[in-house]
Amino acid sequence: MSNVTEHFFSFYEKLIAINSINSENLAEDNSNEGVIDLLADFLATIGFTNEKFLVKDNPKKYNLISSYIPKNYPLSTINRTIDGKLVTTQGYIGGIAFSGHTDTVPTDITKWHTNPFTTQVIDNKLYGLGVIDMKGFFAFVTQTLCNVNLEKITKPIYVLATADEETTMLGAQELVKVFNHQPDLIVIGEPTSMVPIIMHKGHVVQTIKVKGQSGHSSNPDSGLNAIKVMHKIVGELLKLENTLKTKYCEPLFPIPYPTLNLGTIQGGDAPNRICESCELSFDIRPIPHLSSQVCTTETLLALKDIINLYPNAITITKPYAPVEPFDGHITAELKELLKTVTRNDVTAVNYATEATYFQNLAPTVVLGAGDIALAHQANEYLDLEEVEPMLNILEKLLMHFSA
Repeated sequence: MSNVTEHFFSFYEKLIAINSINSENLAEDNSNEGVIDLLADFLATIGFTNEKFLVKDNPKKYNLISSYIPKNYPLSTINRTIDGKLVTTQGYIGGIAFSGHTDTVPTDITKWHTNPFTTQVIDNKLYGLGVIDMKGFFAFVTQTLCNVNLEKITKPIYVLATADEETTMLGAQELVKVFNHQPDLIVIGEPTSMVPIIMHKGHVVQTIKVKGQSGHSSNPDSGLNAIKVMHKIVGELLKLENTLKTKYCEPLFPIPYPTLNLGTIQGGDAPNRICESCELSFDIRPIPHLSSQVCTTETLLALKDIINLYPNAITITKPYAPVEPFDGHITAELKELLKTVTRNDVTAVNYATEATYFQNLAPTVVLGAGDIALAHQANEYLDLEEVEPMLNILEKLLMHFSA
């Protein structure tokens, strides 16, 4: 591995040793500050300037913006939209940004055949929690920076590190509000087996509650059975599922249309009582050009007649903030460059990433080593055969956009 120095595996080991599990269960939720500090300390030694800041409403989660700005590089006026408002800022235009999240999912240690917080190589595979999803990306980035002569860099380089991707994605949402620059490309290093991802679907969860009227089952008409009302609702949602399939299409996706999934349903408390309450949760995964707001509007249109038939009995809420679909705004020229550098065609995936929030800053691609099928699994590993090719990809992109 001619591009790999001792730094690569040493930095990998330090990254994985830090427990940065992110969980809605506060008992197993950990701070990511150790990962942020490790990264910031190294980048400072090679000339980067660091901005570390707390994530809003979470006193133990941090983001990092680390910048390498060539001497005398000019500031520019940049117009951005933040929270729906046009904002004019001063920042740098051009260069490249490498971005990743510093947290991992919780894991069951008993299912691992190695210590998940210790890197270990077995059969040319590097094991550890976060080796591909995705703390390990920072080992690739820092090794790439070690491999280039930063004195010859003529445009900015940024390293962005976020918190809470595995739950709220609040870190990325907060970081994009204060990142006042406009690179020519943002690379988000999620595991894609080195295939450039330029689109992914969004995620919209809705919950429908039906409030009926209880009564004895010997006289079903004496009340309002919430399950019967929900049965009608389900029928309309199945029609909506087909409407979405025929109305919206993007051939680049493996499943080229928005999907609708009926996920959970609960209702009733006894077979001899008219059901008073029923609740259904479902999700829609929109493709680019179908916003979360349109998903909500389509749902209301589909259920309009039932809602009018049972006034005050039906409520629809969104228990989670929706994730908008991602379209990286990749030009034909940039697609060709990505294909040449990675030797893979650009494509789209059904899962969601932080690219949703970065796409409005600059052209964005999701691109990293590792197989997404191994993410969120015990015995997560990186095939070491991917190390040299991935480093070559990152170095070529860096030199193209910043040299």
